[in-house]
Amino acid sequence: MPALNAGIQVRERHTKHWAPQFKKLRRLKVQKVKLPDFRENDNISELTPDQIRSRMKEQGLLPPRSWMERPITISATGSVFEPYIPPEGDGKLSSLTLGGAKQSMEFLSKKSKSMLAVRKIRGFEDNFSPSTFAEDAQDIYIKAHKALAEKDYDTLHQCVTELCFPLMTDDLKMCTTRWQFLKSLEPPRVVHARCTDVINKENIFSQVTVRFHTQQTLAVYDRFGRLLYGSEVVAKDVLEYVVFEKHLANSYGLWRIHEKIIPDWMPVREPGRKTYVQQKPVVETEPVADSAVPATPTEQSAAVA
Repeated sequence: MPALNAGIQVRERHTKHWAPQFKKLRRLKVQKVKLPDFRENDNISELTPDQIRSRMKEQGLLPPRSWMERPITISATGSVFEPYIPPEGDGKLSSLTLGGAKQSMEFLSKKSKSMLAVRKIRGFEDNFSPSTFAEDAQDIYIKAHKALAEKDYDTLHQCVTELCFPLMTDDLKMCTTRWQFLKSLEPPRVVHARCTDVINKENIFSQVTVRFHTQQTLAVYDRFGRLLYGSEVVAKDVLEYVVFEKHLANSYGLWRIHEKIIPDWMPVREPGRKTYVQQKPVVETEPVADSAVPATPTEQSAAVA
């Protein structure tokens, strides 16, 4: 028997909408907002710990700590610990002379601490060897100076530490550098090695001093293209003691240039020729007196006629 209400809209409840497919959107039209209760006690000192915990849990806040911790990363030391003291006249005295023989004996007497440091480095690097490291250090040295000349600071950060970077780049920001490595007059060799710990015993840094005796060309130009220092044609013999540092406790640490040791007996480097703006001389002019003779009344009347 057909229903009596066929074709007639029937409402089951007086609150039910006739189009139920949009009830979710209609529900989202109205959102409940929790208004602040100004009568609530804002003095935290008068609240119990459970009340403070429940209030912070409602607001989604973490409980405060009685201390402040900030993560820091120590990727390099601030100086050279136990720096190497180069013997006077190094690079000029032959080992056959008396002075050269004394230098060799002093080097052997100071080698014991370096061997202990090398042994500690091998605890982190199994394949570390002073003879092979000197060649790797020379490659890092050349790569760093080429990056400095090309102003490739991303590569330079991988070759020098945070202490050495501003020392190498501050004076060359407005300059053009032309540097070229020609050859090694003597093979590079490790002359000094030290290890130290920072903050705790497991955070170990290592510094290795390498002696370089090379031939290079260097020319520095200012922003106007004028030569400040050096020459691109004249080659010079350079004797340097470069300190390389590595964070041994860091499994991703790299050997990087940390600093250069400049001995007291080394001659002073000639200063660069800087460019200055020449100020124009101020010429004081004397006031010129009027030499014209005032005309008489008769002359003025004759000129009018």
